[in-house]
Amino acid sequence: MLQRVTRQVVVFAVFVVLMGFAYSGYKAFGQSIDDKQHDWWAVGSVLPRTDDLNMPPILDILAEFNVIQGGTDKVLGRLLFEESLFTLREAALGFAVGTVVGMGIAMALARSKPLERGLLPYVVASQTIPLIAIAPIVVIWGRKNVDFMPWEWQDWMSVSIIATFLTFFPVAVNGLRGLQSPRPENLELMESYAASWNQTLWRLRLPASVPYLFAALKIAATASIVGAIVGEISAGVGGGLGRRIFLEAQRYTTGPERLYASVIGSAILGIFVFLVITGVERLVLGHQGREAVT
Repeated sequence: MLQRVTRQVVVFAVFVVLMGFAYSGYKAFGQSIDDKQHDWWAVGSVLPRTDDLNMPPILDILAEFNVIQGGTDKVLGRLLFEESLFTLREAALGFAVGTVVGMGIAMALARSKPLERGLLPYVVASQTIPLIAIAPIVVIWGRKNVDFMPWEWQDWMSVSIIATFLTFFPVAVNGLRGLQSPRPENLELMESYAASWNQTLWRLRLPASVPYLFAALKIAATASIVGAIVGEISAGVGGGLGRRIFLEAQRYTTGPERLYASVIGSAILGIFVFLVITGVERLVLGHQGREAVT
């Protein structure tokens, strides 16, 4: 197992280095033909221009993580870490609720074929709703209409609902596939024992769905980060990475490196949650001697 982890880390590191070389190589090529870009139709039109405003040097982007930001006594890297924790809290709640909702839908659809045929198309269609459009509605609804809770409703909780919206879908679809994955002879065996549907669910269907669920959870975990960031941006919720990206985009011309660094911070957070789910998957499926279904 250690060898496999080491190999994956090395492959990822090589990939990152190659991406850096590709970025720097394209930038150097574009700058070398700066006076002749009208002869190179792709550079500056289909592909981005290579000036420092559009493509700041990689070393400048990395150095920005250690630059103290105006109005604070903290470097950008420290700010991004704190904002990542804020976004992670929103995403974690959305991920947990989305997983419960998704599995609830999957169980209901697995229980009833007519319900599956009638409801599944609407579950799929729900993902066509523009997230950036409904995010402000959800936040305003939370501010105005959730005063019956025993605690004060916060904007970050509304962002968690937005993350839930992206999270439940892969869990519901893959969960349904997993619950329907047992072979007919196994189901017939449970019937021969006069097992109820609930007994079949807990003793056969759910164990069989575990590999499918982990494949869905890896997608859902990263989707929850995306949902939280988009929710923060479109609803104006401060404190997280989404607000940071929005602010740096507004003052892009004075420091494009900060926006690039903020995007890199978001990517690192997404990779982190993916690795957490992958680690749990290996612990669980390793004991069961099974592989995840992707």
